[in-house]
Amino acid sequence: MPKNKTSRILAEVHEAAQDLHDAGAISTVTMREFDALCLPPVRRYKAADIRRIRAATHTSQSVFAAVLNVTKGTVAAWEQGDREPAGPALKLLDLVDRRGLEALT
Repeated sequence: MPKNKTSRILAEVHEAAQDLHDAGAISTVTMREFDALCLPPVRRYKAADIRRIRAATHTSQSVFAAVLNVTKGTVAAWEQGDREPAGPALKLLDLVDRRGLEALT
């Protein structure tokens, strides 16, 4: 369920676009582009958030790093607040937070 009016409207528009795609009025390429525009925003994570996410997955820093395709030192730096995740790693971290580690394995 959408959390606010804007996301509720976006969900309705997306549903209408999906119906048009199903009817053949919107191409698959156009629907993919529309889907990309409707992705949820990636949030920023603090050190405590990253520790919480990793703890919820019941993995070591080494295993968590391997799944995210970063080094153990990078995960340690994130958890200590020395660095912040960015780019693809941030997107993967967001995905793990929302859907669990199984989304990447």
